Amino acid sequence: MTSTSPSQSAPANRGVAFEDALQVAAEAAAYSPSSHNCQPWGVGWAIGAVARHAAAKLLGESVGHTAAGSGHTAQDDGEYLVLALDRERQLTALPSHEAEMLISCGAYGEVLLRSLATQGWPADRVRFVDPAPAAHRPKDGNTDRIFGGRWPDAWMPLCVVSLRHSDTSGDLAELSETLHARHTNRGPYRPDRIDPAVLARLSTSRPGPSLLRAGPEYDRTVIVRHVVADAERAAVADLVSRHGGRDFSHRLAWRETHSFIRHDEADAEAHGDGFTLGQLFGPLSPPRRFGMRIALAPRTMRILRHGGYHRILARQLAAMVRRSPAAVALCFDDETPDAEAVVRGGAVLADYWLEATRAGLVLHPVSVILQHDDVRAELEQRLGLPGRAFFVSRLGRAVTTFPPSHRLAASRALRVV
Repeated sequence: MTSTSPSQSAPANRGVAFEDALQVAAEAAAYSPSSHNCQPWGVGWAIGAVARHAAAKLLGESVGHTAAGSGHTAQDDGEYLVLALDRERQLTALPSHEAEMLISCGAYGEVLLRSLATQGWPADRVRFVDPAPAAHRPKDGNTDRIFGGRWPDAWMPLCVVSLRHSDTSGDLAELSETLHARHTNRGPYRPDRIDPAVLARLSTSRPGPSLLRAGPEYDRTVIVRHVVADAERAAVADLVSRHGGRDFSHRLAWRETHSFIRHDEADAEAHGDGFTLGQLFGPLSPPRRFGMRIALAPRTMRILRHGGYHRILARQLAAMVRRSPAAVALCFDDETPDAEAVVRGGAVLADYWLEATRAGLVLHPVSVILQHDDVRAELEQRLGLPGRAFFVSRLGRAVTTFPPSHRLAASRALRVV
């Protein structure tokens, strides 16, 4: 992120300067969950006069007369952030990926704002910007330039947040520790039943100042449903067994997924995204790693799928689901949620995953049964879900440790606008 002058940060007697707090928050938020670990988010810090006036107007606020070269005034010590989807990093192979990308951005925004709140910079208002449908979006991105000429062409704004300094802060170290402990664990889980009281807390947990709490009282639009009964878990496993091979057999979807599989740790670190075979399958011997690399290559998969290899992989995943002590489904209460509801859904997901991590639980999303409307509808019908499911995951206590995935530099997601 480009450095700013002292006049563009909070005064020294107001605690942590906003620029410093934002950098720390971005480093924490970089560990947010995202589909394929693609990290499709960005956040603009509105410093310029055009950007600040645009942000204030969207929020129904007013920005006073500004000093030359800056959007700040002596009387106005508030800050504005604009959460965005980075279209250069989004998944596009399936229609369902559009919602997945907004969910990923919502999770990032939630963690970012929660980290800022722990440093004395809580969000007090949020206004969502309805993104234009991809089919009607100009290629030059001019409709996104309401925040000035420094706004990246590839970024689609999702919401504007105002923040004001507060003497109240939180436990940044605890949040950071939880974020580093939170990651997908695709290994076996202990069969022990999860305490119903723990599940009840996870169903009702809500954060402090954040994307969900900024502004008017948040109207709950997400339902958390835990799947613990044997028959229900068997129903989920059956869907995975019958339909879990679609990702492998869908040419475009698998090519896109495979593009995020890294050869080894060094390759993953160099890219800063995606996942290694070890993160997908756990510890592998060198011969098996070599064999899996060949088997999963798109050209090989096109051949192997004729022999049913994709169904074998689906049955293996189904067995993991069946042996897990629980699953969790997050649902919108509306069958056709708008972009705001989807982004907020991502914030709820981040909140849930952090609370689950604090409870000593791990998750393994089973996204494939949500990425096709017919399978998702059958899941909702068989489980009696109260709305549109947008996240389904195994839930339990880990038997083995899986390595965390690598992340891009936090500064990549930050822009001064």
